[in-house]
Amino acid sequence: MEGGGGGSGRRVAAVGAGLAGLGAAQRLRGHGSLRLLEAAARAGGRVCTRRFVSGLVEMGAHWIHGPSPENPIFCLATHYGLLGPEAAREENQQVEAGGHPPLPSVTYGSSGRVLSPQVVNEARDLFNTLLASARAFCGSEEPPAPSVGQYLRMEIARRVPALGRGEEDAQRLQLAALAACLKLECCISGTHSMDLVALEPFGEYVSLPGLDCTFPGGYSGLPDCMLSALPEGTVLLNKAVRTIWWQGSFRAEGDEARDFPVRVECEDGDTFLADHVIVTVPLGFLKERHQDFFQPPLPKQKAEAIRRLGFGTNNKIFLEFERPFWEPQQQLLEVVWENESPLEEPSANLEANWFKKLVGFVVLQPPEQHGHVLCGFIAGKESEYMETLSDAEVLSTMTCVLRTLTGNPRLPGPRSVLRSRWHSASYTRGSYSYVAVGSSGDDIDVLAQPLPEDPKDPRPLQLLFAGEATHRTFYSTTHGALLSGWREAERLNQLFEAPGPAPQL
Repeated sequence: MEGGGGGSGRRVAAVGAGLAGLGAAQRLRGHGSLRLLEAAARAGGRVCTRRFVSGLVEMGAHWIHGPSPENPIFCLATHYGLLGPEAAREENQQVEAGGHPPLPSVTYGSSGRVLSPQVVNEARDLFNTLLASARAFCGSEEPPAPSVGQYLRMEIARRVPALGRGEEDAQRLQLAALAACLKLECCISGTHSMDLVALEPFGEYVSLPGLDCTFPGGYSGLPDCMLSALPEGTVLLNKAVRTIWWQGSFRAEGDEARDFPVRVECEDGDTFLADHVIVTVPLGFLKERHQDFFQPPLPKQKAEAIRRLGFGTNNKIFLEFERPFWEPQQQLLEVVWENESPLEEPSANLEANWFKKLVGFVVLQPPEQHGHVLCGFIAGKESEYMETLSDAEVLSTMTCVLRTLTGNPRLPGPRSVLRSRWHSASYTRGSYSYVAVGSSGDDIDVLAQPLPEDPKDPRPLQLLFAGEATHRTFYSTTHGALLSGWREAERLNQLFEAPGPAPQL
């Protein structure tokens, strides 16, 4: 099958129907035909809402980070009427949350006790101060350490004598709380260890103002609305791409008069000829497959950028309980393993200790809608190991962990479990990107550059690149993904010389 639609206008294909692909389709003007080829049975990519017990849960993107007028996801969701009244309040849009939604919390220690809020808050305040100072080295020619993790440990080590006001037990507890903060930052950065995250470019990431909010009807409502606004047949599901042939001269059967520079070959044997292909696949997929996914292979500079940039795993574990063991006002249950310290190497024994990477649980609200459900967050290699276990093994481990933390050996275990497995997902291979040691924001820009590289090439913009990993200041976010799709659509619009008003948000 030689697909792609008729007509002499420019044929455009996008690989992937996540927010970047849908965003590009939303903004594209002046093309002859457009197809979005999606490997999965649904659109949305790493936005994925599932039913669990009596409510909906987010397997991927959870919050709108920085829901304010500068955030296109917030604006689009508001336009579609997908947000609750709290998100619309102007004072909430002005809060500087810095990517950490403040929730009423309780912190459990591994000794089976609730830890003093004062101790936990002191450690968190220190950690946030040090993390803010880590962002100040942006543009520095000689940062004090290669990675964020090394810098933080160096600064914590300098302050050890003052921790806990010099009292040994209090000092040990502060260090344990700081180790927990470091794990949370691994989840936020989507990395196994902050030692993998480059210090100098760390400050390039931009946090938007606004009190992080969720979608009452599920995050997938957003890609669903975007999809329904496109002409029927634009998005082809279960259409995994095997190879993108570019710099070619391909003709459709029965139309020998016209040739196309790009041929997209799918796993099921279908092929699509195009003038332009917008590649929106996740960086994790590119890392694993770019050598055979593109023919001819990508230029060395782009392949090196793919290799150097970081892409990690952050998973969720949803647990349903018959009745809550937490208080009604508590929305976040934090976990501190009291024998840990950021100044000591964590255990490499994943089988014995994977669950210790769990940073805590968010209580899904409201219980009338969700039932009594906790959402645990876990990142890195431990998270990837968790994917290899059975549901029964995860349930059993979580029961043991919660009994340890609460000090109640008879605490009823969860009734059911649901978890994400982003590393095992063959077309994703992880969760989101970060700027790794050895890479920089320049690599993000290189990844975003279209091909061919020669601006005078008579067949320009054969391959364009979008997705969260191609946005220099909003990488790892849904708004970064959406903006990157809009960016590549505008690049093509300029080429097509099709001026016109952008869709109203």
